Amino acid sequence: MLIVHPQTDEQANVLTTVMQALKIKFEVAKSAGYNPDFVKKALDSRKQAKEGKVTRVKKETLKEFLGI
Repeated sequence: MLIVHPQTDEQANVLTTVMQALKIKFEVAKSAGYNPDFVKKALDSRKQAKEGKVTRVKKETLKEFLGI
């Protein structure tokens, strides 16, 4: 297995051409990755957890906490 991360369209085109010439099966990902806003929120949450800025919920009060 080989995973590459071309930085430009030109690099991607060259890699595609080479793989086709060598008859190597490959697929092009439809997405460039995660949404940057989602990544920022996840990293912010991780930072908050490391700093102890979390809400702890006991099993007994979980339904009340979730409002169900």
